[in-house]
Amino acid sequence: MFTFRYQTNGNWYKGNTHIHSTASDGGKNFDELAQMYAGAGYHFLFRTDHWVASHVAADPLTYPLLWLDGIELDGEDQTGAGFHVVALGSFDGMQRKMGLVKGMQVARAQNGLLILAHPQWMGTSFADALRWHFDGVEVYNHVCRWLNGKGDGGAQWNAMLEKFPNTLAFAVDDAHLRPEHPGWNGGWIMANAATCTTKDILEALRKGNYYSSCGPEFHTIQWDGEQVRFQSSPVAFARLVGPGYNGYRTGSFDGKLLTEASFTIPQDWPYVYLEIEDSQGRRAWSNPLFIQDDQPR
Repeated sequence: MFTFRYQTNGNWYKGNTHIHSTASDGGKNFDELAQMYAGAGYHFLFRTDHWVASHVAADPLTYPLLWLDGIELDGEDQTGAGFHVVALGSFDGMQRKMGLVKGMQVARAQNGLLILAHPQWMGTSFADALRWHFDGVEVYNHVCRWLNGKGDGGAQWNAMLEKFPNTLAFAVDDAHLRPEHPGWNGGWIMANAATCTTKDILEALRKGNYYSSCGPEFHTIQWDGEQVRFQSSPVAFARLVGPGYNGYRTGSFDGKLLTEASFTIPQDWPYVYLEIEDSQGRRAWSNPLFIQDDQPR
């Protein structure tokens, strides 16, 4: 059974799911990060330092945005393949010495959301991306684009969707904010939720009721039983993306911009998502539009 994923009648909240602080290898502390990101219109951030499980509830300070718990795991699995994995959630018992595989097991046991980080930068093969059935993958990583241009995870995402059609996408900063890693506010997610609280934001992420962006904005995403319709900020192109070479597109190279479009979705596509692109070439991605209820989420 297929269930349409999006309910966009709540509020849109801007956030980032991959941030580093002075708790590991970042150059800014939590207060400095909160001030910077709140000033750029962010509503929430996740603390995802390397092998440091955060405990926001124990932090006595007040911030201008919502902090949520997370951690970044790194290491090799039994095949020798290297991974960085962002786990969203609150975790106990995490230690670097346990290694990647045990760390992922501990995170899953505590209801963590596991995201394959910067797969192109890591050289992650399709087989490696599929091995651990991640909940999501970074479709865009801003720091990795800066480092060597390998910030795009779209190929791995589509390979994962072929086998696991509920796989979520995340655009992230992976901000370190050190001289050699200066980038930030280049990739983010927009969650649709009733309120900007830990409960509502985590629920939106688990349901995939958000989109990823490097600039363009979706305002609404709706389904009438045959067509998906959306409204957006002005964009040059809109695409309905399916498996392999399948897809439809609308837009113009003559400078005309669109703020809405609709597509009829073929019933035989195993997965489908939306992509929009503005006049500067910046893109935004929906998650797969339908939840396949017979598949793990």
